[in-house]
Amino acid sequence: MANLKEIRNRIASIGSTMQITSAMKMVSAAKLKKAQDAITAMRPYSSKLTELLQNLSATLDSDAGGAYTKQRDLSKVLLVVVTSNRGLCGGFNSSVVKETVQNITAYYQDVHVDLLTIGKKGNDILSKTYPVIDTRNDIYDDLTFDKVAEVAEKIMHLYVDGTYDKIEIIYNRFKNAATQIPQVEQFLPIKPVEGDANANADYIFEPSKEKIVLELIPKSLKTQLYKSVRDSFAAEHGARMTAMHKATDNATELRDDLKLTYNKARQAAITNEILEIVGGAEALKN
Repeated sequence: MANLKEIRNRIASIGSTMQITSAMKMVSAAKLKKAQDAITAMRPYSSKLTELLQNLSATLDSDAGGAYTKQRDLSKVLLVVVTSNRGLCGGFNSSVVKETVQNITAYYQDVHVDLLTIGKKGNDILSKTYPVIDTRNDIYDDLTFDKVAEVAEKIMHLYVDGTYDKIEIIYNRFKNAATQIPQVEQFLPIKPVEGDANANADYIFEPSKEKIVLELIPKSLKTQLYKSVRDSFAAEHGARMTAMHKATDNATELRDDLKLTYNKARQAAITNEILEIVGGAEALKN
């Protein structure tokens, strides 16, 4: 059994760790509320904009939708992988990395795949195995639409000029503080609407349907990427809050066990001292 000093040192060390994990939990909880409100407010707008664009595109000629809708034979694919810059958030980053590897293995074995990473953690792991054309860790320093739009414009240009035949976004979708769902979304070419297009129903287009589509496409794509990064940002804080909550609970349990061990060891030491005193007193009587 460890001596009393060692047990006391371990109890003090665990107490310090508990203070850190508890503080991180509260910070993440505060950031989560703001991030959750932002993504909750944005999702309906992003979904409706994408739906409208898909419905409009489905009613146009193949060339009217511009270069963003052309379906090409796959030879080069770009995956935009969204993770975080920091760790201590459970399996948040590893789930995205795992989803990326599975996606490449399942669908792109015979295709050249490049990555564009947003977040340091994903880049650190994936760059060891796959080519990374760019990494944007600075986005989280000040997460705004304009900064994400810069990345979206670069990706759109890479598709239009024929560098890549398909572009997908892989990220964690925020469901609640305890649940993050790995998501793979097709970015380009624009995915055709499923079912019959209903864009002709009671709509008057001014100046023209074609011009509206061509103006909506860049805006919709930028919004889609921004929504994905925002989703991942909220999911990160939810995952970190949950991880720090579990870490604090585990530290509390370990501290309580060590206190029980310490009290038992201290009681045993006191008992031994009493026995030694009694034994010495009996020896003096004899």
